[in-house]
Amino acid sequence: MMICLGIDTSNYTTSAALFDSSSGLLQKNGRLLTVKAGELGLRQSDAVFQHTMNLPSIIKSVFSEKNVKIDRVGVSVSPRDEEGSYMPCFMTGKGAAEMISTVTGAEIRYFSHQAGHIAAALYSADALSLLEKDFIAFHVSGGTTEAVRVTPHKEKVFSCSLVARSLDLKAGQAIDRTGNLLGLPFPSGMYLDKLSLESDRVYKIKPFVKDGNCSVSGLQNKCEKMKRDGEKDCDIAKYCIDYISQVLFEMTLSLLKKYPGHPLVYSGGVMSNTLIRQRFKDEFGAVFAAPGFSSDNAAGIAVLASL
Repeated sequence: MMICLGIDTSNYTTSAALFDSSSGLLQKNGRLLTVKAGELGLRQSDAVFQHTMNLPSIIKSVFSEKNVKIDRVGVSVSPRDEEGSYMPCFMTGKGAAEMISTVTGAEIRYFSHQAGHIAAALYSADALSLLEKDFIAFHVSGGTTEAVRVTPHKEKVFSCSLVARSLDLKAGQAIDRTGNLLGLPFPSGMYLDKLSLESDRVYKIKPFVKDGNCSVSGLQNKCEKMKRDGEKDCDIAKYCIDYISQVLFEMTLSLLKKYPGHPLVYSGGVMSNTLIRQRFKDEFGAVFAAPGFSSDNAAGIAVLASL
């Protein structure tokens, strides 16, 4: 039996999770960072402050029993698995994890935020067996819109190599900016999702995708024009979601030509969208993170620490 604590301090959420490798049971909790109305995110200094305030209660909340012995602590220390990937907000979790490791004697393991998303998707979909083979993983959020080829790795569980990305705006950024345009709270994903379901419009969209890479910047301009032209908010929301869906669809087709037969895994907050999930499950039989595991969380970090 191994009990593993996972910690993730992204630019959106303070998260912790406790995973029991023998039973497969996992307890997790998280708290969205507070963003002022009308703003589109936080400065890193503000995120670090909020994480510092949130972490004690969030970590405490995943321990339903007293005197639990932690065998390992896993923590996200960078946005992605590449040289130079860094954000100050992750240092908050790193410091907390290292203090816990020192006090408890638990082994500490370091991962990227992206790796945690991939592992959370696999765990929640009961698909951890994919870690034994190569697959394509999309991570689509406010900070990232990219696909990586995942291959098994003895020391790191798996390694990631970038195979496609957005050349400009990220999908989650476009969604949040559209949400802000429509007066929705930040982050706007769930609100835009709900609003888009009120529209019956069907759009034919031809986004820019070349060699698997995409451009999303034109979406913001189009949505702003629709708003100026007096189109309904639900139709603008639907256009935004359909545009992102088509971008990801064409990226996926491009990658399947290059890597035929590779299983597909989708994670990140954008991939919790109702319309996008259904389309990609129907078209590709793709593996998706369960809704509670799509947005930022520490579940994948805790699971990775156990492997």
